[in-house]
Amino acid sequence: MGLLDNKTAIVTGSSRGIGADVAKLLAAEGAAVVVNYRQKAPRANKVVAEIEAAGGRAAAVGADLTTQEGVQALASAAMENFGTLDVLVLNASGGMESGMEEGYALKLNRDAQVNMLNAAVPLMREGSRVVFVTSHQAHFIDSVPTMPEYEPVARSKRAGEDALRALIPNLADKGISFVVVSGDMIEGTVTATLLDRSNPGAIEARRAEAGKLYSVAEFAAEIAKMVTADVETGHTEYAGGADYFGKSTGQAG
Repeated sequence: MGLLDNKTAIVTGSSRGIGADVAKLLAAEGAAVVVNYRQKAPRANKVVAEIEAAGGRAAAVGADLTTQEGVQALASAAMENFGTLDVLVLNASGGMESGMEEGYALKLNRDAQVNMLNAAVPLMREGSRVVFVTSHQAHFIDSVPTMPEYEPVARSKRAGEDALRALIPNLADKGISFVVVSGDMIEGTVTATLLDRSNPGAIEARRAEAGKLYSVAEFAAEIAKMVTADVETGHTEYAGGADYFGKSTGQAG
């Protein structure tokens, strides 16, 4: 028996990287997983194939979360494919990409997160959980400066976290809990790669300060763990390196 038997999870931005690993871990615990992608269908289909090969259930759903149609389609896909919705992992984020419209970071990291949650809540059962994935650089941006190249993204993600936290009372009324998982820079992610490109040596410097940076797999395991962890709504779980920001790891914030 898995911890998530007979439950359905949506993991946004799960065709690769952290989201893909979270999707596989939740499936391994028995959840049916909606694997979300924006453009790269083959990647998402590969994640689904791996889950199914391991005996799990999953479906790939293309949806641009910056559009209302996208968030509605993703929320509906859980019900259409699996009949329930019990877990929402808000993992998708961005803003370091080149060629995006002005204000894209805020549109994705704040507005899309709130819209996705609002689309999912009416479908979620009592006892459901929402997990928002962020970085220490964003979570602590109001008290600890970050790299100039990352600051607009960090501020947009903090704005997203604040907007989501404002909805906690509404979620509590429906018996839905909300948890934040905050991680340090993660080795091998798109954001880390883009940051290192615009600020060469940035990741190596952060690694030296922290002593160690989490891998994609290690951070994904922390996120998956918080889907079923016995913590109060509003809890913040710090995954590595938070002492640098003035917080000991693993404590509520």
